[in-house]
Amino acid sequence: MTQSAEHKPRFKPADVRINELMDAAESLFLEKGFDATTVSDIVARAGVAKGTYYHYFAAKPDIYEALRHRYMDWFLSQTQQAMDACAAGDADARLAAWCDRSVTAYTEKQELHDVLFHQGFHQQGNDHENAVLNQLLALIAEGEKHSHWRVAHPDITAMIIYHGMHAAVDTLPQSGQYTAQTLGGVLYEQFLRFLKA
Repeated sequence: MTQSAEHKPRFKPADVRINELMDAAESLFLEKGFDATTVSDIVARAGVAKGTYYHYFAAKPDIYEALRHRYMDWFLSQTQQAMDACAAGDADARLAAWCDRSVTAYTEKQELHDVLFHQGFHQQGNDHENAVLNQLLALIAEGEKHSHWRVAHPDITAMIIYHGMHAAVDTLPQSGQYTAQTLGGVLYEQFLRFLKA
């Protein structure tokens, strides 16, 4: 006997159910924004009962935070894969790869990024930013280890690189000089000069 589309399985693994709820919330936040989306909207879109939602998430801000974590996991994996494709110890190439992929990854999901990080509910602290800063600190340390550059204040340098990239991508739609394909190279040249100064 085959299962019809009308008869969805009642029980699914937790990770599958959580992803279905998160996918529903993500699409609704993109359509309506965080504030206008209700838990009832999310469960209706996911095709589950409210009790299922509350089994995994205590309140609406919890699913919002889970989406932010999922986005940052994706972003970090994209930049890490780009850096890992470079020769070990070639910090200059790894910085170029980080610049290129951070820009293209950001622009690929810019609308989602803006919904998750520039509107709606935000909890105290910024673990998401810290994850990117830690990735940059590791890259800066690698460059120092292989004598590509010497950095007096790695924490401040990582913040300047991250926020510089972020601001440049935020202004990309108004820029007549750069595109998502060229901005990474421009940032790399500027950041490399800064690191080697």
